Amino acid sequence: MKNAIIFLTVFFLVVSIAAQNKKEVKFSEKAKAAFAKVYPNATDVKWQKEGKSYEVEFKQNGLATSIDIDSEGNISETESTIAKSDLPKGVEDYVAMNCKGWIISEAAKIVNAKGEVKFEAQVSKGKQKKDLFFTKDGTFIVKK
Repeated sequence: MKNAIIFLTVFFLVVSIAAQNKKEVKFSEKAKAAFAKVYPNATDVKWQKEGKSYEVEFKQNGLATSIDIDSEGNISETESTIAKSDLPKGVEDYVAMNCKGWIISEAAKIVNAKGEVKFEAQVSKGKQKKDLFFTKDGTFIVKK
């Protein structure tokens, strides 16, 4: 009985500390309204503060999507998960030639506020991961 009381006390203490450490993201009503207007059917919505703007992660038609939105409701970037086969021609060849032993594990299409499109190929080798970015015609841009 004594062990059970100690266990429950420690359990509730840990839960209380964890609850206090969670920071609730406060976002502007303009950002919230703009998001709801553009993505009325979004599910699993998660807001995160990112500098002076917000990153909103959600599912749209079952696909993982994220946007960067400022407090005025202006969307600066949209990133949507795509099938690896939807990456531009040349991406797979680039990875095969320049990232020996690495495989494309995830892919995304990124569109900025001007409508400019780039693609992200996340490559992995064991537990290591890198993000490679390409133009819409498959030309390599940068690695992160």
